[in-house]
Amino acid sequence: MTTTPAPEGHGTSGFSAPPEEGPAAAGGAAPPGLSAPSERPAAGNGTAEPRRRLHPLSPILHGAKSIAVVVAALSWQTLSQVGLERFALVVVVLALGVVVFSVVNWLTTGYHVVGRELRISDGLIWRRNRAIPLERLQAVELRRPLLAQLTGLAELRLEVVGGSKTEAPLAYLTVRDAAALRERLLALAGRTRAGEAQETAGPQAAAAALERALVRVSNRDLVISQLLTPQAFFLPVGVAFVVLQFVMEAQWTFIGIASTFTAMAGVLLQPVRRVLQDWDFRLARDPGGRLVVRYGLLETRSQIVPLHRVQSVGVTWPLLWRGQRWMHLRLDIAGYAGEQGSDSKRSDRLLPVGEFETARGLVWEVLPGVDLATLATTPPPKRARWLHPFELRYLGAGLAPEVFVSRWGLLTREMSVVPYARLQSVRVIQGPLQRRLGLATVYADTAGGRSGQARDRDLAEAWALAEQLAVRARLARSFTAPPASPEPETFWQRPVQP
Repeated sequence: MTTTPAPEGHGTSGFSAPPEEGPAAAGGAAPPGLSAPSERPAAGNGTAEPRRRLHPLSPILHGAKSIAVVVAALSWQTLSQVGLERFALVVVVLALGVVVFSVVNWLTTGYHVVGRELRISDGLIWRRNRAIPLERLQAVELRRPLLAQLTGLAELRLEVVGGSKTEAPLAYLTVRDAAALRERLLALAGRTRAGEAQETAGPQAAAAALERALVRVSNRDLVISQLLTPQAFFLPVGVAFVVLQFVMEAQWTFIGIASTFTAMAGVLLQPVRRVLQDWDFRLARDPGGRLVVRYGLLETRSQIVPLHRVQSVGVTWPLLWRGQRWMHLRLDIAGYAGEQGSDSKRSDRLLPVGEFETARGLVWEVLPGVDLATLATTPPPKRARWLHPFELRYLGAGLAPEVFVSRWGLLTREMSVVPYARLQSVRVIQGPLQRRLGLATVYADTAGGRSGQARDRDLAEAWALAEQLAVRARLARSFTAPPASPEPETFWQRPVQP
């Protein structure tokens, strides 16, 4: 793939905007006297806030997780080779070592808030001190794994601008302390008077604030939706394999039985994991206008997302869900890292499963003024059929008054909705086959890691679309919305007047 240079008169197609970093990107200015971290005043009454430790039960919970990983790493073959007694001795020795290490780590870990920074220090031999500017804070998530739920504790995770992973997770605190610290960090990051008053008033004010419920997903629909997945259809194959093994094998060993059931569990692992993750999914708006997401069964999660951090909304119609007229929505959030190695690295849930009208209302809540039912797109030219012989009719792109819309997919159909104000850059790309056909693809990049794509457009149309995206992005960032057009198919053929 190569990047095609812009022809004369299309200089704006190279539009590039600086990434959003905290409230300053929305027009907020840093308060006077906070130019250097060392000069920032301490929180509270002007005195330095003492360093705080995590909950005393934190070493036990960390040790329990590490011991479970160690036991899982020792295979069934190791157990059969060394015997049960030696295997148990190895586990006990490793467990003692893990507990001692966890206690030392707890003794050397502390955190406190200084000005608008969260400072965390840890390490015994190698001391590490981190200062996290709260103006770069994107979202704060409160997690409660199963052991944390049993002990009344919670883990606090911070997502910051440009982070490839969760920044400085605080595990573990009491639920009350974790919720109070989350509200305090979000209030300081927002730099609002209400937030500063809330910080001095104490955590009870945040707990007493009423939320407006938006949607609650039925657990029945969630389970049925995961049964309507390709993985679930492999269940009969797995059962037939187990029955065949019992018929053909004269005798079964413990290792053989464990391996067979492990293979069967692997077939249904992804649907089961999604059911456990999205169980009792609830979405609400807090009095500050932020999105509050709660979900999970074995591990409950509570996440607060400021709406101005949302970079795009993704809509997906899986093939097997279309009979039920179901769909699911995702949010792309700037700086949201998610789990390492997972497909949620830059996105989060908005609606695990639901009908169109529910999804339409949620999109309106997240992107005010955007109606999912009126987002029109136009297909690529007919000569693009050489590149997409079956999918061409499902490709499209369009410019709505507030967002850039693109759709694609043959079996699983998807749509991306990107607000103009979140665009970071616009690219026009041509591959070798596209050059022969006079086509190009336009990418609208955001800070969330995903791009809106207008695939295989006519070359002149692609440059005109890129220019319109650049103009509309600048207008949106200057709080001037581009005018609507009654003809969606000609949006990018008409210049937008500031």
